[in-house]
Amino acid sequence: MSTTVDPELLSLIETGLTKEASDLHLAVGHAPMLRIHGDLFPAADTNLTREATARMVASIVPTELRDKMASLKDFDFSLTLPRDDAPVRFRVNVFVSQGAIGACLRYVPSQIPSFEWMGIPQDLVRRIVSLHNGLVLITGVTGAGKTTTLAGLVEQLNQLGHRRIVTIEEPIEYLFEPKANSVITQREVGLDVASFADGLRSALRQDPDVILCGEVRDIETARMAISAAETGHLVMSTVHTQDAKGAITRLIDIFPAERQQDIRGQLALSLRIVVSQHLLPSITPGTKRALAMEILVANDAARAAIRLNKIEAIDTAIQTGKRWGMQTLDESLAYLACSRRITPETAYRYAKNPDGLRTLGVPVPPQTNFDMGVL
Repeated sequence: MSTTVDPELLSLIETGLTKEASDLHLAVGHAPMLRIHGDLFPAADTNLTREATARMVASIVPTELRDKMASLKDFDFSLTLPRDDAPVRFRVNVFVSQGAIGACLRYVPSQIPSFEWMGIPQDLVRRIVSLHNGLVLITGVTGAGKTTTLAGLVEQLNQLGHRRIVTIEEPIEYLFEPKANSVITQREVGLDVASFADGLRSALRQDPDVILCGEVRDIETARMAISAAETGHLVMSTVHTQDAKGAITRLIDIFPAERQQDIRGQLALSLRIVVSQHLLPSITPGTKRALAMEILVANDAARAAIRLNKIEAIDTAIQTGKRWGMQTLDESLAYLACSRRITPETAYRYAKNPDGLRTLGVPVPPQTNFDMGVL
């Protein structure tokens, strides 16, 4: 790896690679921590000092951000380090906590995992990549695999060819190779473009077929994403919510009350699919986590629920929408539990309606608290 990176940090990174970690956490007063299959483990025996953490972080901050470190309290960037077998990439978040610098390094696989490895059904993939316009949202908590799912979909579209694809990311994680009869450009917020909203605005002048917007987090980005989806483009993005219904309410609630009815109408017309992801502990400790999904397809019932602000009816639309390819979270949990991918305890812990899991064939664990709900 690079000799310019702090040797202590290089050693921690190598440890994480060896142990197949997803994240490396550097926080003053704590030992360096690795997240491995969802759980945290120390990567060293001693706690980090302010000086050591600042030294490690400073060694990887891009030149264009170094002068801003004193004023910026939180920023992201991508990092590529050379390695004997292949370069290794990271998404890095640098933050300030009680006046001390800290960082989280997310390991980015060198290749986009297959949908089979991710646990995403091919029928769902085919449905999404066959769309010519509209809005597709991938939702879930931090670390639920949203970025990886979007990267897989973009790569599938890239390989199909005959598409102009623009991505706006913060930061760029997976790198896409040019394919015959496709044009793909990746723009990084903070380096290539000022914001997601600016990236969307300029993307519309670049003759796009597909636009990937890394995240919808503000009113202007939401407005531009919905508008682009309405005007004949396929727009894919992420939202940080726990279920499909929450993704819709989050988008609408970004706007002031006087505009929300108009947005409901626009969203009802432009929304195509919402996929809510949950990465759950495997039944075998220390192995890859299992993906549970809730899938909402915008059929007539779902559109009416959005337009009329009957958000609770979205759950009913999902429950009765199996022939449209919809799936409740509890159905996904039951499948994973019955196929022994997760434990019944995990299924009941995350279930929206634990009583319903019994009717789906999941045995009730001893001392299950049915009021747990989704965490």
